[in-house]
Amino acid sequence: MSDIMRPIPFDQLMDWILTEKKAQGTVFGESRLAKLGGHARPIFGERVESPVGPAAGPNTQLAQNIIASYVTGARFFELKTVQKMDGAELSACVNKPCILAADEGYNCEWSTELTVPDAFDEYVKAWVACKLLAREFDLGDPDGFVFNMSVGYDLEGIKGEKVDTYIDSMKDASDTPVFQEAIAWAKANLDRFQNVDAAFVDSISPHVSRSVTESTLHGCPPAEIERIATHLIAEKGLNTYIKCNPTLLGYEYARKTLDSLGFDYIVFDEHHFNEDLQWADAVPMLRRLIALAAECGVEFGVKLTNTFPVDVTCFELPSDEMYMSGRSLYPLTISLAKRIADEFEGHLRISFSGGADALNVRALVDAGIWPVTMATTLLKPGGYQRLVQVDESLSGIDDAPFSRVDLAKVSTIVDDALTNPRYRKPVKPMPERHVGHDLPLIDCFTAPCREDCPIEQDIPGYLRACGEGRYADALRIILERNALPFTTGTICPHTCGDSCMRNYYEEHVHIREFKLLAAEKGLAEVLPTLSPRGTVDNRKVAVVGAGPAGLAAASFLSRAGADVTVFERTGELGGIVRHVIPGFRISDEAIDHDVELCSAYGATFKTGVGVTNARDLLDQGFSDVVVAIGAWASGRPALRSGEALDAIDFLRDFRDDPAQCRLGTDVVVIGGGNTAMDVARAAKRVPGVEHLRLVYRRTRRYMPADEEELVMALEDGVELMELLSPGDLANGVLTCEVMRLGAPDASGRRAPEPTGETVSVPATAVITAVGERIEQGLYLATGCDLDGKGRPVVSDSLETSVPHVFAVGDARRGPATVVKAIADAMTVTRAISGASFDGMGESNVGPSYESSLVSRGSLEADVQSLAHTRCLGCATVCEICCEVCPNRANVAVRVPGMRERQIVHVDGMCNECGNCAVFCPYSEGRPYKDKLTLFWSREDFDDSTNEGFLPAEGGMLVRVDADEGTFDVDDLSCGLPESVRKTIVAVRNTYSYLLS
Repeated sequence: MSDIMRPIPFDQLMDWILTEKKAQGTVFGESRLAKLGGHARPIFGERVESPVGPAAGPNTQLAQNIIASYVTGARFFELKTVQKMDGAELSACVNKPCILAADEGYNCEWSTELTVPDAFDEYVKAWVACKLLAREFDLGDPDGFVFNMSVGYDLEGIKGEKVDTYIDSMKDASDTPVFQEAIAWAKANLDRFQNVDAAFVDSISPHVSRSVTESTLHGCPPAEIERIATHLIAEKGLNTYIKCNPTLLGYEYARKTLDSLGFDYIVFDEHHFNEDLQWADAVPMLRRLIALAAECGVEFGVKLTNTFPVDVTCFELPSDEMYMSGRSLYPLTISLAKRIADEFEGHLRISFSGGADALNVRALVDAGIWPVTMATTLLKPGGYQRLVQVDESLSGIDDAPFSRVDLAKVSTIVDDALTNPRYRKPVKPMPERHVGHDLPLIDCFTAPCREDCPIEQDIPGYLRACGEGRYADALRIILERNALPFTTGTICPHTCGDSCMRNYYEEHVHIREFKLLAAEKGLAEVLPTLSPRGTVDNRKVAVVGAGPAGLAAASFLSRAGADVTVFERTGELGGIVRHVIPGFRISDEAIDHDVELCSAYGATFKTGVGVTNARDLLDQGFSDVVVAIGAWASGRPALRSGEALDAIDFLRDFRDDPAQCRLGTDVVVIGGGNTAMDVARAAKRVPGVEHLRLVYRRTRRYMPADEEELVMALEDGVELMELLSPGDLANGVLTCEVMRLGAPDASGRRAPEPTGETVSVPATAVITAVGERIEQGLYLATGCDLDGKGRPVVSDSLETSVPHVFAVGDARRGPATVVKAIADAMTVTRAISGASFDGMGESNVGPSYESSLVSRGSLEADVQSLAHTRCLGCATVCEICCEVCPNRANVAVRVPGMRERQIVHVDGMCNECGNCAVFCPYSEGRPYKDKLTLFWSREDFDDSTNEGFLPAEGGMLVRVDADEGTFDVDDLSCGLPESVRKTIVAVRNTYSYLLS
């Protein structure tokens, strides 16, 4: 596939904008346009209505990128860097994909991929277009924005004819063909405007830029940096910023800071810190340049910071080194800002770029640090739309000219950056956030949360009902697939949150909490209305065990109309949740409510009745037996010698009465899963326990326990002892072998390796929480085949080798989650009764299409509140690939007769940066490769393997399903898939401005 970007001529660019705005109400897909007139602050002899905008990078490479930034509120533009290496020569050096912004940002590209003359043309086209749009759409003062050049990387290149001509032409573009053509087009097309006249067009200044940011490569000598700045200030008369590197902080500070914030996995050594500009050289150089700028009558400052070079260790990008940005860079950047502000007593101007976003930009600007430019946040879902909130966050702030940086306020920002959880990496690695399906060519709408849920709960549906205060409706939606809303609303590991697209804003929607809220507020209304939905002839079902799997099976089967009897060997219903999980995790009241719901459809429950052979129940007239006896057998031994308590036995005793547990003063828990966390937190509450130590052979980053479970254990005072493998217990001492982590594999996981060293850990009691197993007695007595791990061999319907005997939940797979037990109950209910689970819902939608669009791009500071769901409504509108594409190469089009909008990829606007693939919810989804593609030339069509289309003589040249040909798309029987045909027709008829 071609990765060549095709700049759009000015006439087509303006036709696109004006036609789209009139027909769709959007500009390059942006629906929330920012109007900023009324306030401006001076800079460089110009004015900016807002001191924020995109940083030099992918968001300022093409004219449409800059325009999309402008209409959403950007007013300071740091244009993408130009240098002597450009065009095809530079593109050949940039490996693709080159952007990874899933959390902190990484990239392996550095300057414009266009030729310098083409880059100049893009900037001038954008300059004139923004002037016209400001007046036509009343977006603000047409002179209220600033273009800032970025040039590099050495004096020879900057003084060379190519870059020198670029600088002079940006200072005055009046004699350049691109400026003259843009002005001529505007005058010739005044009839297309309502608020633009000839006088206004004549007033458009040809002085595109009066300022520059000097960018140098790592290792550039101090003298070279100063020579470049001197040239730009004294010879070119430009207001000048020098871009500084975070390496000025020193290796020790950078390493310590990142480690303390959880970014210890980011690998870098000292060589850049030793080779880059040193503080001792920087300070006197900056003082000399300050004096020179004052003498020349221009402004001078520093740009903080350049991106931070780190090693590629897990194949993150196809390069050896990559450049870090975003939230991991923010604490370093603001720390450097403080150091510089202190050194110069606040009088040196600081331009900021390094993890700024809507939630911290006000503090920066209020402290006198501006302009602020952004890259990583704009590459995340919401894209350019995030700028709207950025401007809103600056409402009411003083628009005075720069006077000085407030040292006290900067100190406060630094303290916040080093302690605020927003800038701290979670302990555990980022979970997989993609659903396990291929990206469809057409109709790619999906709700990743629902796809990632073992029971495929209609999460968007019940979130919408909760958001509208319809809690009874929400509970009915939940009960359709979830028999235990109180239990799952309390202790579910909610893996649905892992794939929630809201993670890319702040954190996932609190799906589990809303489930519990719906259950609590909807129970009284819903419970009396529950009844069987039909009668299943000749199905009399016995369920053995009344834990989560047994309760769910009883609920679903009796709802379907089967005659269900549940046999529970203990005196209470609830299984491991009732008898083992500590009361501080889930209350008896919550369990009781779920029992009420599961009993409401008519199942009979018999407690105190043990079953040792499922065949006995078949002989008694039951047509089917569902075995749901849990996994109560002791785990595998964890010590070479010495006796340890079993986790299940301990938790059962603790649930009955913590005071009866005799553990002594020093307790060691062995294990790293959720059960180990429960054990540790429970044991910490046992009277007499003074020290609770959790021994694990890897580090916390590789523990199987959920992040929140580990955090709660640590908050309870549990001491985590990492990289220890337990060995022998004797005389109150546990001897452990010290481990180390080996090199990461392709997944980033590092295996523990013995070091040969040992340590002694005080241990009055050791509790093992590893490898709980299934009790095999019932299966053996029944004659069920077992696998090598002692688990029943089952079919896809979960039927064992004995006909009509099924196994569900922990009883078939070993210890797992409640929601997986519910999924098993659904499977056997389908098999036994033929019941469907596709009933009540909200038509699988979340918020309305319009409200989904409005909510996109806004970060929430208070994510703990349940005042509103924060749901993005992915099942209704995804369009993530459109939002995150800096080039606007993915476009959403309305197709008559099809749901909402379809994605069309525009080949000529794509450079294969890969950003859309990072955020596409589908596993291995690459919208730039996998979506229906519009081509602008036969050359590009032939250079690609994408399925797509090109206007051609006699119809449309189309490639789909490996077939290629020219089709009359108006002919319903032309042979194309109907969805593809309709989409092509919609583009031609309604979105003709997309066509070259």
